[in-house]
Amino acid sequence: MKMRKLTFLIFILTTLFFLNCKNEKKSEIVEEEIVEVEKIQFPTNTIDIITRSMEFQSVDTIASGWNTFKYKNLSNETHFFLLDKYPEGKTVDNAITDIAPVFEEGMDLINEGKAEAGFAAFGKLPEWFGDIVFSGGSGLIAPKHSAITTVKLEPGYYIMECYVKMPNGKFHTLMGMAKPLVVTEAASGNTPPKATVNITLSGEEGISYDKAITKGRHIFSVFVKDQKPHENFIWHDLNLVKLDTNANEEALEAWMDWSDPKGLITPVPNGVTFLGGVNDMPAGRTGYFYVDLKPGKYAFISEVPNSKAKGMLKIFTVE
Repeated sequence: MKMRKLTFLIFILTTLFFLNCKNEKKSEIVEEEIVEVEKIQFPTNTIDIITRSMEFQSVDTIASGWNTFKYKNLSNETHFFLLDKYPEGKTVDNAITDIAPVFEEGMDLINEGKAEAGFAAFGKLPEWFGDIVFSGGSGLIAPKHSAITTVKLEPGYYIMECYVKMPNGKFHTLMGMAKPLVVTEAASGNTPPKATVNITLSGEEGISYDKAITKGRHIFSVFVKDQKPHENFIWHDLNLVKLDTNANEEALEAWMDWSDPKGLITPVPNGVTFLGGVNDMPAGRTGYFYVDLKPGKYAFISEVPNSKAKGMLKIFTVE
């Protein structure tokens, strides 16, 4: 019942946490050497996460610093994982006692179509709520697929979550997809990988990358140049999507907006296969993800409204 009480923390956190960026350390831009696609080796020293239904099966404790996660989505629904760093002394129990009642009230109103009243209800959240830091994770990943993502984590207490919606509109976080993870003071000793393509993610300038994308194995770096909440209160992230011939770009763009009643809900639009990416991170941080690209049509997209107009939906073809 405790996990049943947890709600999708990311949505309203973004509204209340906007000022949190000023507390971040100066931007950390990793100097990267571009490597040849043919020489890419996918990592084997990974922290494995498995979802078979509505859960995260993984370790409870990891070292700080650079870590590579391999997320195996063995379920029948699209998922992701996002790592929320909680302020010192706060845990899942605090989420249940201090946050759950507020989220229940707000989400009930939103689900009834009373979005304005629902968002107003979140003003009752505790002050410490604004100290939670979204610290990266995988992009959306299709059923029976795997995502490999590398991020740098500070020591602390985290909650791993997924807030994609069930067909009935219930968020996966409410169904059990919220797992505590402790990141220790001991350092992993790992270093970031070398990218084949460098992506810059910006709410002001959109998504850009530094070279043509070819078939084969890639390590994409994702540098978050700036960060801000959008109209649906979400920070921008980056997701890689394979588009079949019957895929509709407008349907994909609408689906990526959770505030649309049909947004972020199972099933995904026809002809769309999510292949991972890098989830929300503060400005100045860099994350990485691995993928083996076959010839076809693809897109990079952020989980924000009007992504195409903002330059945050980029279509490209791999020959």
